[in-house]
Amino acid sequence: MKNDLIKAKELLVNYGYTCVLCCGDKTKTSSLRGVKPLVDFYNCGDDFDGWSAADKVVGKATAYLYVLLGIKQIYAGIISKEAYSVLTGAGICVEYGERVEYIINRRGDGMCPFENAVMNAAGPREAYGIIVDKMKEMNL
Repeated sequence: MKNDLIKAKELLVNYGYTCVLCCGDKTKTSSLRGVKPLVDFYNCGDDFDGWSAADKVVGKATAYLYVLLGIKQIYAGIISKEAYSVLTGAGICVEYGERVEYIINRRGDGMCPFENAVMNAAGPREAYGIIVDKMKEMNL
């Protein structure tokens, strides 16, 4: 499994992806930003239980999506304090480059709207519903 994490991290860093999922010879990649690629992976019907992931930025919303996907280990270039708690609380092994108080929005003037939206979510399933509603609200 450790080799899957190494492979995911190498693909993330060397090929400009925003997130990479790996398990053995199977790989899923995306260059989309934010929560969209993970929502797409979740909805595609594939089984990601036990896979490894690498992601440029992991906030609390993204962390909940990784829990729903069944990811077992992850590397995050940047991870928020809340995301780290969600992932480790779910038994996911976490490596990261930088841990921050919260993920900053794309304008750079406040918290990521998805991290903010799920801040009081009771768990991954509730967070998923909040994320989907927020995506509709933002026309994503």
